[in-house]
Amino acid sequence: MSMPMSPSAKGAQAAPVTGNAVAINNFAFSPAKLKIKVGTTVTWTNQDTDAHTVTSTGSGGPLRSAALATHATYRHTFTKPGTYAYLCTIHPFMTATVEVTR
Repeated sequence: MSMPMSPSAKGAQAAPVTGNAVAINNFAFSPAKLKIKVGTTVTWTNQDTDAHTVTSTGSGGPLRSAALATHATYRHTFTKPGTYAYLCTIHPFMTATVEVTR
């Protein structure tokens, strides 16, 4: 039986979420859009049984994790404002962004 969504939960995935933690679960980064301030350290935690990476899209990005086993974590402190797109190199359909503001 599926639970109905509360009105406040509808559309929540489209809006950036604030915080400093990203869960990797069901082959997705959650939240897919994270908004943080400069100097924030974000922690990704793999909750899947498959390995995943946290890797910047394009060349020269700051995110370059090793393959994360179940329950493994990866941390990165963002020091410059901007929008940082990333993906899992093992499962390239898994994409997300971190928006860093002053």
